[in-house]
Amino acid sequence: MEGAGKVKKGAGGRKGGGPKKKPVSRSVKAGLQFPVGRIGRYLKKGRYSKRVGTGAPVYLAAVLEYLAAEVLELAGNAAKDNKKTRIIPRHVLLAVRNDEELGKLLSGVTIPHGGVLPNINPVLLPKKTERATKEPKSPSKATKSPKKA
Repeated sequence: MEGAGKVKKGAGGRKGGGPKKKPVSRSVKAGLQFPVGRIGRYLKKGRYSKRVGTGAPVYLAAVLEYLAAEVLELAGNAAKDNKKTRIIPRHVLLAVRNDEELGKLLSGVTIPHGGVLPNINPVLLPKKTERATKEPKSPSKATKSPKKA
């Protein structure tokens, strides 16, 4: 028979083996959508350093989540401007290239099926003719003949 004062095996430090608490992920604790645990695992597996602090994966997850949210919001706006409900690579490219800071960050990145920004060099555009620039402003004056003195 087991003694009444003994702690049950696998109770995890709970005396008497009370109700087990539901585990809370580090992502939930940090209030993030991105997986803190997985990012921590990748940091360790990637051998970026010998040791990885507890705050490093949380911070990295927060930064990655912010960048993803920023790109998605701008791409969603680009999709809406093109009267579409689905974001395609073209919308991502337009979002990134039209934003100064994201464009700088992703300047060396090629987005497959993104295309290019619409741009026509001003030199290639047709020149305005002199007649078009010297047109009279009001049509009533143009129809009258000049008065002779």
